[in-house]
Amino acid sequence: MSAMSSRLRESTPVPAQRSTTQERPAVHPRTGSESGSRRSRAALFGRLSFRLGSADRQVLWLYLLTRIGVWTTAYCARWLFPADRDSRDADSVLASFQQWDWAHYLHIARDGYFPGQAGTWQNDNRAAFFPGFPLVLRAVHVIVPHWTAAGLLISFVAGAVAVLALARIAQLHLPYESAGRRTVLMLLFSPCAVFLAAGYTEALFLALALPAWLAAQRHNWPLAAALTALATTVRVSGLFLAAAITLHFVLAARTRRHWRQLPWLALPALPTAAYACYLHAYTGDWMAWKHAQERGWYRTFHTPWGAWTNTWHAAFSHTQTTGYAFMFQAELLAMLAGILMCGLLIRQRRWAEALYIGLSLCALGTSYWYTSIPRATLLWWPLWIVLAGWSLRRPRFMTAYLCLAAPLTTVFALTFLSGRWAG
Repeated sequence: MSAMSSRLRESTPVPAQRSTTQERPAVHPRTGSESGSRRSRAALFGRLSFRLGSADRQVLWLYLLTRIGVWTTAYCARWLFPADRDSRDADSVLASFQQWDWAHYLHIARDGYFPGQAGTWQNDNRAAFFPGFPLVLRAVHVIVPHWTAAGLLISFVAGAVAVLALARIAQLHLPYESAGRRTVLMLLFSPCAVFLAAGYTEALFLALALPAWLAAQRHNWPLAAALTALATTVRVSGLFLAAAITLHFVLAARTRRHWRQLPWLALPALPTAAYACYLHAYTGDWMAWKHAQERGWYRTFHTPWGAWTNTWHAAFSHTQTTGYAFMFQAELLAMLAGILMCGLLIRQRRWAEALYIGLSLCALGTSYWYTSIPRATLLWWPLWIVLAGWSLRRPRFMTAYLCLAAPLTTVFALTFLSGRWAG
């Protein structure tokens, strides 16, 4: 364990000293009446159940094919990019997924946050990771003895739930029959999509957050709050989702009966408070998780322009090795994409979704430098819905997207699966 912890610390970058045919809309946006649109949405809400229709099966088929693609890439990475270039035997394909943050989740699930060895939990900063995923991993491990296989199974099942929920959210915004499938395609071909297949938190978070957002659209506030609370146990981003759902409630509530459900929206704060109390009981520090992030990933507060400058310096001033420099360039592009997306949502008066992405940008954009923003784009479901809408209205956009995204997706996947830094 100490050897792996040492590898994680030594490998982290250190700050320098300075489609061809356009689809016909299901309801034409110009000729469809407002009442007809409302009826179609009401009918859609009625179909938001656990029963799988034809569209759902198409989404799951697409999801399965892309999972096969990720596993094929992992198999090739073991043979083409071995840790020892003179090796004659390839490692297990599961070894491709035992990278970076996976070690933290494994240590927490197997040994807890405060194992018997004094100081171990401080050396690897495991307190920075919320307990939701490690708890699920420990539970699944009872059935699946191999830890890595258990983590991959969690992400596989959670990813299926997430893409189904994403497809249904997309149908609320886009008047096209294949809107859900197209949105899922955009997500699964995004550059950092490999993290949805790995034993990481993104798939599990989306499997809770997206159904929570669907429940909020149906004004089922208790269910939305409960799912958001579970999402908050997985990632601190659950608090951003809670803020967005609260804003959506304020904008949607009309009657006294609606306002009586407001206390439910305090539920997502409880997991974070409970985790802070747990850490304080062992460390005496209410913000131990935040301080662990600062020690391990330089997430000390800096102004947005200072964070941009530091990231730009790391990307282009030849102070980092080429692999890290490339990823810092990707961080800059992802931040720009997030800012543009947030501005577009504000222009469209989608206030709650703009708040969700805006809070994410504030959290990620005020560290010493940007870290993991490309991965965070996986959690920005409005981004993939907007891109899907553009592709359905302009077929050439879809061709351009796939031509650009597919190579980047492969590069990021090979980078991560071969043990290199991928954000």
